Amino acid sequence: MWTTGDELLRQLGALGNPHRLRIIAALRAERTYVSKLARELRISRALLQVHLRKLEAAGLVESGFEVGEDGKTLRFYELTPFSVVLTPETIAAAVPTLTTPESVQGDGEEGRT
Repeated sequence: MWTTGDELLRQLGALGNPHRLRIIAALRAERTYVSKLARELRISRALLQVHLRKLEAAGLVESGFEVGEDGKTLRFYELTPFSVVLTPETIAAAVPTLTTPESVQGDGEEGRT
């Protein structure tokens, strides 16, 4: 569950992309390293890393380095347990914690004639 409106926005933004949804689905099956995941998803490593960084910044995946059998250091990714429950109440609770004033105040046109 979210602790702040900013966290809510980060997570929703991270989930709002088909590549990132495919990454989450793939990581649900097993934790894996970038090259293997790129091959499975048929996208470039560079593009995959962009999406993985966004998911990691949103707290949806985590990574760590491990040394493989061949002595190379590999960065493994795995899902962070999360649940998305989006209701009018959760949104209303998150709004007062947004740090961007424009996000809370609207465009200032309400009530003008």
